[in-house]
Amino acid sequence: MSDNMSENVTGGGSTAGGEGVDGSTGEGARVALPEVRRMWHLLEPLHAVLYYAPEAFEEATALGYGVGERWPSYFPYRAAPLGAAGSERVTSAFYSFSPRMVAEHIEPAWKTASPEAVLAARDRAIDRACRAIFGDRANSPELTEAAALARRAAESVNTAGRPLAAANAELPWPEPAHLQLWRAATILREHRGDGHLAALMVADLDPVESLVSFAAIGAASLERFESRGWSREEWAAAHARLAARGLVAADGDGTGTGTGTGTGRGTATGVVRPWKPAEACANRSSGTPTNWPPVPGGSSARPTPPGSPTCWASSGWL
Repeated sequence: MSDNMSENVTGGGSTAGGEGVDGSTGEGARVALPEVRRMWHLLEPLHAVLYYAPEAFEEATALGYGVGERWPSYFPYRAAPLGAAGSERVTSAFYSFSPRMVAEHIEPAWKTASPEAVLAARDRAIDRACRAIFGDRANSPELTEAAALARRAAESVNTAGRPLAAANAELPWPEPAHLQLWRAATILREHRGDGHLAALMVADLDPVESLVSFAAIGAASLERFESRGWSREEWAAAHARLAARGLVAADGDGTGTGTGTGTGRGTATGVVRPWKPAEACANRSSGTPTNWPPVPGGSSARPTPPGSPTCWASSGWL
C-alpha cells in the first residue's frame, strides 16, 4: 500500500494519543514522520527490484512462470515467505487485490514451483540485479555499513499483527551485504504495508474502497488501479459507499473528511519505532545514515522496464 494512502486515512501522519518522536505521550502528541518517509523513498526502489528487474523475470522464466506481464511472478515472489499459502490467505495479506486476481495467480503458483524454490530464485535474482546495479560498490564499506544499519532496524520491528513482515523476518539472513540490504528493505517495507492495512481497517475501508480513496486524492489513475482486478461495477459500488459517508465527492475527488480523524492511532508510532535503534548513526541534518552509499549517476544507468513505478526512474537508484 502506498504512503499516500496511509496519509489520507491517518491525517498526514499525526496520531492522537500516540507517542511523539521526543518520547512525549498523551492526547495530542504527534509523531513526525518525515525521516521515516525519507527512508521509505530510499528503500522502496530497492525492494521493487524483485518485481521489475530483468534478472527477476529470467529467474521466473526458469521456474516456469509466465513473464508476459509481471503478475504471474509477482504473486509467488511476494507470497513465498508465507509458505504454500492459498489464495484466501494471500488475498488477506495483500489486501487491495481482487480475490479473483489472487486466485488466478496463486492457485497455479505452487504447482509450478515450491515456495522454497521461489525463495531461492528470489535470492538469485536479487543477487544478480544488485551486482548489476551497484557494480563495484556491491563490496564497498559504505554498502556494508548501509546493510548493517538497515538490518539493525529490520531486526527491531515488532511483527505482531504484521504477517508479511513476520514471514520475511523469519527467513535466514543471506551473507552478501547487498542481499542483507535488500532483505532488510523488504522486512521494513512489508512492516510498513501491514501497518497501513491496520489503519485502513480502523478507518473501515475495505480493499476496493481503499483504492477508490487513494485515487480520490490523485495518487494514481483509475486505469492503474484497475490492474488489481476489480471490475468497474465493483469500483462504482465502492465509490457510492464512500460518497454516502462523505469521504469522496460525486466527481471522485476526496473531500478531506477522512483526514485528521485519528483513525491511524498508534500506527504512526509503529512505523517510527524500527528506526530508533539506528538514530545515533543518522546525520541529523539530512536524516540519512552518514555513510550511505552515493546514489548512482542518473536513471540512464539501467533501463526502466515498462510499467515500473515512477520512483525507479526518479530515485536514481535504478
